[in-house]
Formats: sequence, C-alpha cells, structure tokens
Amino acid sequence: TGVLLNEEVRIINTVKRISPSVVAVRSFKTDGDRALASGFIVSPDGQILTNNHVVTNVRRIEVTLADGRELTARNLGGDPLIDVAIIKIPATNLQPAQLGDSDDLQVGQTAIAIGNPYGFERTVTVGVVSALGRNIPGGGASLTNLIQTDARIYPGNSGGPLLDSNGRVIGVNTAVVGGQVGVLGFAIPINTARRVVDDVRRYGRVKVPWLGISYGDINEQISKAFNLPVKQGIIVAGVEKNGPAALAGIAKGDIIVEVDGKAISDGGDLQRILQKKNVGDAMQVTAIRDGQRRGFRAILKEMPMSLLGGASD
Repeated sequence: TGVLLNEEVRIINTVKRISPSVVAVRSFKTDGDRALASGFIVSPDGQILTNNHVVTNVRRIEVTLADGRELTARNLGGDPLIDVAIIKIPATNLQPAQLGDSDDLQVGQTAIAIGNPYGFERTVTVGVVSALGRNIPGGGASLTNLIQTDARIYPGNSGGPLLDSNGRVIGVNTAVVGGQVGVLGFAIPINTARRVVDDVRRYGRVKVPWLGISYGDINEQISKAFNLPVKQGIIVAGVEKNGPAALAGIAKGDIIVEVDGKAISDGGDLQRILQKKNVGDAMQVTAIRDGQRRGFRAILKEMPMSLLGGASD
C-alpha cells in the first residue's frame, strides 16, 4: 500500500506530459445546439487537431486550454473521409503533443485515452490496443482502418488523443460501438490524420482529394437481386458534373472493380486509396460497363467547399 508500480508511474508521467496539450472543444450549431468534444495541440502557434464532425456546419467554436483560458477558434478545414480537422486559436508558446507512428502498433500494447467525456475535463482511461484495421460500416465519414481499444471512449472524448505508454499520440478518438453489454472504442490512426496537419502547414488549409462520385457497395445478395456481372465492387450512383470522374468518362451505372491495380470489394477499399492520394494525383480506375471492362484515368481535384460537410467521395 502506498507504493506505485512501475507501470502506474509510467502512466502518471504520461498523463502529466500530455495534459497541457489536451483541450476541450465546444461547438455551437446554427440551430442552437451545442456539442462538447476534445482536441489536442499540434503546433505552438495554436493549431489543434480534432474530429471533423465536431466542427462542421457550426457558427462558433470555443476552446478551453489546460490553464483555463477560453479562446474562440477558427476552422482551417477538415477531411470528411477520415473525420479529422484542424482548428486554430489565437495563442502562442503552446505545448504540442508528440505524435507517434501508428504503423508500428501491435495488438496488446498499452493504450491511454484522455479527453472530456460528458464535460469532465481531462478524464483518463487505460486499456490496450484491441485490434487494428477495423472498419465501421455506415454513412458519413469514412470509418475504415481504425484502431480498436478497450480504453473507455465516451461522448465528449471525440477528437482527443489515444496515446502509447510513452505519451506519443497514436490515434484520434472518434467513435464508440456497443450498448448494455459493453462499449468498444475506436480511433483514427495518427498516420492517417497527419495529412491534414501537413496540408495546413503547406497551404494554410486542408485540401481533400476528390473523385466526384457517389456509390453503393455490391455484395452477393445485391448482385443476385439485380443480376449484376460481379459479386463485389462499387456501383456508381452519381457523377458530379465537371468532377474528375466525369472528365475521365466514368458514368452512372459503371461498376468499379479495380483502382490503381488494387481490387475494390467495397467503398472502404476506395476510401483507403483516396486517403493516401493528394490533389492533382492520377487515379487509374477499372470499371465494368455493359459487361466489358474499361479503363479510366482520373486526375483528382480538391473537394469543393460546398461538399466538405457531406459524405460523397
């Protein structure tokens, strides 16, 4: 009693180091609703990483720092495909969080979450990395290639950091799944989120690569019901006028089965490829039209501002 174990000391020191970098984010919606979430500082001059869904279509964003200061933030842009955004507050000499390498993660290693669940600021939960490469189906943001953790993630943790035992950020907490039997937590790998940080440093805003289509997944049941020539892939439901796909010749009804030489079994596969692309990159698309395979070369554009709050890719 009274003697701390080495692992406890490590977690305590980790929390002490990261706490000055963790912020509370309050967003005020246009309809009067308010949302409470989390974020963490990524530059000394006030850039903060958080979830895109937290700061999209809001009229005001307020940030509370660890020292109690409350500041109004502006949105520098986000990527709805990966649900991360950068906001900025008018402050300097801040302590940024140290970013880790999520490609080196191993199942079973320690995972520490810190954030503001239900308004209780800087709440710490501890667990392990439960799984890697998880996908959560559904509309909205592209919830693919996620880190699963049993460190408790609650409403209000969104946008906060998931840390390794050395205090390095390995993920951005984003979602929970579960009910009365338990809750699973999920985080966006920090290597996925790095692109928006790099975009802001290069361009002053986030530039989202955009193909300009909406689509639906094909599975065996859908293929059988509509007598489609393949049992997996994505079928193009709509093509944005003058978008990259339209300019390349892709049309509504085309079935995309391959991109850049990689098989496409569902929308998650396409989204993972898009996440690694930049505006101006070429994308080689193979699609089936009238029973024949056809190739298209699309040059990705920047997603229009009018679509940044939507779910199209």
